[in-house]
Amino acid sequence: MTNATSTTTTPATRAGRREWTALGVLMLPLLLVSMDVSVLYFATPAISADLHPSGTQQLWIFDVYGFVLAGLLMTMGSLGDRIGRRRLLLMGAAAFGGASLLAAYANSADTLIAARAILGVGGATLMPSTMALLRTMFTDPAQRTKAIGLWSGVMTGGIALGSVMSGILVEHFWWGSVFLVNLPAMALLLLIGPVLLPESRDPNPGRFDWVSVPLSMAAVLPVIYGLKEIPSEGWHPLYVASVAVGLLFAALFVHRQRSSDSPLIPPALLKGHGFAPALVLNLLGSLGMMGSAIFTTQYLQSVLGFSPLSAALWSLLPSVFIGLAGPVTAQLVQRGVNRGYVVAGGFAAMAAGYAMLALVGTDSLWLALAGSGVLACGVVAIMSQLTDLAMSSAPVERAGTASSLLETSAEFGGALGMAVLGSIGTAVYRHEMPATAPARARETLGDALATAAHLPGRAGESLLGTAREAFTTGMQGAAIAGAVLLALAAVGAAVSLRRIEVRNEK
Repeated sequence: MTNATSTTTTPATRAGRREWTALGVLMLPLLLVSMDVSVLYFATPAISADLHPSGTQQLWIFDVYGFVLAGLLMTMGSLGDRIGRRRLLLMGAAAFGGASLLAAYANSADTLIAARAILGVGGATLMPSTMALLRTMFTDPAQRTKAIGLWSGVMTGGIALGSVMSGILVEHFWWGSVFLVNLPAMALLLLIGPVLLPESRDPNPGRFDWVSVPLSMAAVLPVIYGLKEIPSEGWHPLYVASVAVGLLFAALFVHRQRSSDSPLIPPALLKGHGFAPALVLNLLGSLGMMGSAIFTTQYLQSVLGFSPLSAALWSLLPSVFIGLAGPVTAQLVQRGVNRGYVVAGGFAAMAAGYAMLALVGTDSLWLALAGSGVLACGVVAIMSQLTDLAMSSAPVERAGTASSLLETSAEFGGALGMAVLGSIGTAVYRHEMPATAPARARETLGDALATAAHLPGRAGESLLGTAREAFTTGMQGAAIAGAVLLALAAVGAAVSLRRIEVRNEK
């Protein structure tokens, strides 16, 4: 195994048992980082009863992890290229494990918020480091495509698994157990990682651009925050201003990268063979994935009436097909099918999934699950191929930076999906609710359920039925918009990627 320190083309070396075993080790932190996005879903009532957080503190317990992770991705990717990806990975694993222990035994809401923030720092080091190391371990294109397909499947499946695991653990243990499950995996990584994982870094990284660090965070965090709040709170001036401020700092960040002698994100990276199209399409894929998730989870719980744990277990069913999508997609590419057409097919599958969701009524469990399954298969097909394309297009010495950009585009896409499709669904819901309904019930389905619980007999049942119909209609409207957008993305992928071929090694 070599540490590939130049951009000259070299013969691809096939990975052996050592590299595939190392990939299995890398999957552990990746799975846990993705699970931590949703691991608090069922632990919240127990945390509230134990720590008594205020409304603001409860929001921060949920959101600070994702905010810190998104804000530090670009910084950590660039840092890993400089100090070594394995070193950064092990540092992140130690931080993640320590923060998990702190979170598990937190005796106050503030302590738990601080622990979740440190988990976000650890997650920001783990995600780009795992992909950068994968890029250096698998230089053979066919093997790399297969490895990245597995990576994408674990990443997508972990989000669904996190909510189910939290429900099972909270039911049998105390809420802190949802964090303690991280410790064995991180300990194993710290023990085996130095033996199995190769070290790699940029041999000529230049000085670290410290000015770009706060600029990148100021660009990412306000945009992510504003976009995540808009679906539930509407286009409030505060959230619109937050997005605008973030975009202003983004312009300053771009100017800094173009004018700095040693930028955090080299502009030349975006001019790589297929890298920019991969970023844009990756954003659209994440938009479609998160845009559907906000509706299907509510549909299972608030429309069909499943308990949170039952809803999470049902939502795992579409994930069964995720394990097949990555390998099948990799086989298609290896057999000579044009990558652009494969990615276009993934977007077409996502569009078909949305089209199925557009047909869902107030009692359509299996149709909703089928649509979610088709959509999930499209997501894995898209993410695996776009990740492979982007990482193959980037120089090996910039693998960490390239991976962090890819992850950041996914974060933006997810937030944008929640904002755009969520806003469409909310607007339709409010339009469909009759003016005679209580004002609070006309805001969201959750508000309608809470209001109906305090109404007598048939009045409550009537409001529930009306609200569920309105929500389902809103979901149908958002699904139609999603289907159209993803169908256009399929055309864009076929046109922009059909002539781009992945190079063996750089």
